[in-house]
Amino acid sequence: MTAPPVSLPHTIAEVFAPLVASDPDREALVTPSGRWSYGELDRLCDRAAHALAALGVRAGDRVAGALPNDLDVILAFHGAMRIGAVWVGINRALAQPEKQYLLDDSGTSLVLCDGATAAQITGPHVVRVEGDAGEWPDALAAVPDDPFPSSVDPSVAAGIAYTSGTTGYPKGAVHSQYNLLVPGAVIVAERGFGPDLRKGDFLALTILNMQVLTTLLTAQAGGCCLIFDRSDAASIAAWIRKERVTVWNGPPALIYSLAHSDDIAPDDLDSLDEVWYGGGDCPEPVRAVFERKFGKPALGCYGLSEAPTVVTIDPVDGRHPFGASGQALPHLAVHIVDDEICVGPVTSGEWSGVYRTMLRYWDRPEATAEALRDGLLHTGDLGFVDDDGFLHVRDRKSLLIIRGGANVYPAEIERVLHELPDVEACAVVGLPDERLGERVAVAVQLHEGATIGEEELRQHCLAELARYKVPDRWLFVDDFSRNSMGKIQRRDLPALFT
Repeated sequence: MTAPPVSLPHTIAEVFAPLVASDPDREALVTPSGRWSYGELDRLCDRAAHALAALGVRAGDRVAGALPNDLDVILAFHGAMRIGAVWVGINRALAQPEKQYLLDDSGTSLVLCDGATAAQITGPHVVRVEGDAGEWPDALAAVPDDPFPSSVDPSVAAGIAYTSGTTGYPKGAVHSQYNLLVPGAVIVAERGFGPDLRKGDFLALTILNMQVLTTLLTAQAGGCCLIFDRSDAASIAAWIRKERVTVWNGPPALIYSLAHSDDIAPDDLDSLDEVWYGGGDCPEPVRAVFERKFGKPALGCYGLSEAPTVVTIDPVDGRHPFGASGQALPHLAVHIVDDEICVGPVTSGEWSGVYRTMLRYWDRPEATAEALRDGLLHTGDLGFVDDDGFLHVRDRKSLLIIRGGANVYPAEIERVLHELPDVEACAVVGLPDERLGERVAVAVQLHEGATIGEEELRQHCLAELARYKVPDRWLFVDDFSRNSMGKIQRRDLPALFT
């Protein structure tokens, strides 16, 4: 095996080290609250590790973060990595039962969060992170301003990325520090990124994939990580223009909004060298409008939490066969096994052996055995690879709905609705939508004599689920078409709404 064309940091604690040694004053991070050089950011990450250790965190402990996109979520992640703890991101948009489930399932011992989340959860030690007051700022202020003595095994569990499951409960994909460092190293080498990189991200950094694609990527290019905390198209366009962002990624819904908004001028995105979209299919007409307006293509990606993150991406030159989702990164091989998309390492050449699959699903041995077979990660997605190596995804994981870039599993919503005694049966389906990709729709069959209405069902879902998962199309039916096993014939559902 030849040496790969990248030199990976041994651990995440070392990812800033080359720049700290050679150019500590180079800009490393910009967030809504400030700007930090590589030297400053590295020192703050050491302080975060000292603070977490003083709060009782040890190697292997699960540390959760439910924080906005700003400095603290980055410090908490890097501090946990320097200790050898396991990071668990908790999206603040989740409803209280969803947050509590992730904390309980992971066995989290400490959670850093805002006041709203602190009021919702029980169990772990809650450390409030709000401005300059509270336990976290006090902990940071109380520790020595010294390097943290990090000694971490990069092959053991370092992060859990929860992904919704077909049983209605999320399961956690477990990754090592090695796994989390590889995508950034490969993308930097494959795209030719260097010190001029100014990569902008607005998606929640509580998503493990976003930690991979932000500081872990930009540090390996020697570039700058730009973090934003707004998700509306006008604000994002203004931020891209102000900060001279060179690479940006967002869901298809935002590609649509940027392309169709009269308030966003073509030169607002002049600084961008690359625009990526993922989290769902972007309709080809939307891509065409975007390219005509801004003079640059929107580049398709395919990725998943279990990979982690990017598996395929369109080339920089914009080549994009109709309906494709890019070509595999050079350390990956995409295999089609019985029409299923599977991912594994390349077995020859300079990238041979660099890729490693996720370690497992957290406390899910049966799901792990199903996903990791024959040295491959079985994604559950169906598709094919064309003669030029472009991946075409024919269908998402069985019933997955992708609404505005967010994954919605019908089983989660159906489980919540079945908590109500008036509901006899229900079935959730995605309906095509030009802007969001899909909208969430549900057909409900009530027990005879039940009088519950749409608004009561909606309010129950709002109390139990993130808002983006709550159906916005409702239909009441007398009965469902079922197969010989008594299961609802889901293929018949979309026609009911038309």
